[in-house]
Amino acid sequence: MSEQTFFITGANSGFGFAIAQAALAARHRVIGAVRSQTARASLLERLPDVCVVLCDVTEFDRIPAIVAQAEADHGPVDVLINNAGYGHEGILEESPLDEMHHQFDVNVFGAVAVAKAFLPRFRERRSGFIVNVTSMGGLITMPGIAYYCGSKFALQGISEVMRAEMAPFGVHVTALCPGSFRTDWAGRSMVRTERSIGDYDTLFDPIRAVRHEKDGKQLGDPAKLAAAVLQLVASDAPPPQLLLGSDALRLVRERISRLEREIADWEELTRSTDG
Repeated sequence: MSEQTFFITGANSGFGFAIAQAALAARHRVIGAVRSQTARASLLERLPDVCVVLCDVTEFDRIPAIVAQAEADHGPVDVLINNAGYGHEGILEESPLDEMHHQFDVNVFGAVAVAKAFLPRFRERRSGFIVNVTSMGGLITMPGIAYYCGSKFALQGISEVMRAEMAPFGVHVTALCPGSFRTDWAGRSMVRTERSIGDYDTLFDPIRAVRHEKDGKQLGDPAKLAAAVLQLVASDAPPPQLLLGSDALRLVRERISRLEREIADWEELTRSTDG
C-alpha cells in the first residue's frame, strides 16, 4: 500500500493508539485526534511522529473546522478511523437516561459528525476509506450493557447506509466489529452505574465479576487488530463489516443461528399478515 494519511480519533489509547503506531511503522502519515492537552502530551511522548489535533467529538459544531484545518496543514486525508468511544455498564432500570445520552453523544453522534466532515471531501475526490469502529456489541447483546450495545447497533446500521451511499463515489466504508481485546475498555475507561436494585444481583453480579477478572487478560491483541486494519484498508473490495477476534466470530455465529431458528419457528405468523 502506498503512503497514505490517516485521521484517527481517540488516538491516545486502545485501538486508536495501536492503529496509529502500526500506520506510522508502515510509513503512513497519522493525524491523531485527542480530547485534551494532557492526552496530546501523552501521545506525543509515545509517538512523536504523530500530528496531533485537539478534537472532542461531542463538540459537533467545531468538527468541520478542525477537519478543514487538519487537511490544510497536513494534506488530504485518505483513511478515517472513527475510533473514539467508550463503554457503559449498568442494568437498564438502574441507569439514568443522561448516561445513555452521553453514551450516544460520543459513540454515535460524535462518530457521525466526524464522518460527515469527511464525506464531502471524500466524495469530491472520489476516494477515501472510512472505518467505523463498532463492536461485536453492535451485532450481539449482553445483559448490563444496553446503552453501549444500543449505541453500537446504531453505528452499525448507519455504517451500512453510509457504505451504500458512498459506494458510487469510490469511497469505502467498513464497520470494524472487535470482540474482547486487551484495551482499557473494561477498565478505567468504562463508566459504571452504581448498583441499587437487589433483584438483579443474581443475573448481573457474576457478569460484572467476570469482566473485572478478565480485564487485561482478554484473548485479543490490539497490535494484531492494528495489523488487520492496515490489511483491510489496503483492500480494493473491503467487507461491509469485519469481525475481529474468535470470540466475536463465535458469538455472532451463535446469534445468527438463533435468529434463523426464530424466523423459522414464527414463519407462519409472519406470513399471515400479507393481504
